[in-house]
Amino acid sequence: MKQILSLTRAAVDRYNMIEDGDRIAVGVSGGKDSLVLLTALARLRTFYPKRFDITAVTLDYNFNGEKGNYDEIKRLCEELKVDYVIKSTRLWEVIFVERKEKNPCSLCAKMRRGILHDAAKEAGCNKVALGHHLDDAAETFMMNLLSGGRVACFSPVSYLSEKKLYLIRPMVLIEEREIEKSARRNKLPVVKSKCPADKVTNRQRTKELLASLEKEYPMLRQKIIGAMQSDNVSGWGEMTGGKNLEI
Repeated sequence: MKQILSLTRAAVDRYNMIEDGDRIAVGVSGGKDSLVLLTALARLRTFYPKRFDITAVTLDYNFNGEKGNYDEIKRLCEELKVDYVIKSTRLWEVIFVERKEKNPCSLCAKMRRGILHDAAKEAGCNKVALGHHLDDAAETFMMNLLSGGRVACFSPVSYLSEKKLYLIRPMVLIEEREIEKSARRNKLPVVKSKCPADKVTNRQRTKELLASLEKEYPMLRQKIIGAMQSDNVSGWGEMTGGKNLEI
């Protein structure tokens, strides 16, 4: 966890993600990324010079009409001294039963974001922390380039003017493999995804493409991130207090 904490703090400092007095909602799906993020922020909170509070928020999709079991995550939150909110939703029913979406990811992401942002506001938070990491950023860049012909990515820090919320991504400098190692070493209660579309998405295909390209072009993901930082693509250049607007 030492390296995870070091790189998390580096991202928080570089992009000015946390201010004194912030209340941060951490989106916790139960996957390795969100659990490592939650643990890292909870530990960072104990020594970071700017004081902040965090609340873990889980959206229950109610897959197959059944409530999810998040007892182990609840115990982890108790150990970390973090408030925990479980928000029941109709995501599975709407997307897979009522609408029968053949390509569900886009609609799901849009609905999930809206529910998470509302839950954060209800919890009195002014920021939402998401578990996107370095690999996610490189994949998003490639997806935008290959599918949309755009040089763009999500931003390390974004502002939602309608919700008056900041989105922060404290793990954008961390490789996915390091997150996987941390989740195993710390025996975090990772919940296996029940989503029918898991591992069959465009993102998964892009992940596999990058892995293939890296056999010939080593450290390709890191090079993509370096290029985005150098040219300040989507706010990836070093920030000195400014904030990016979510479009």
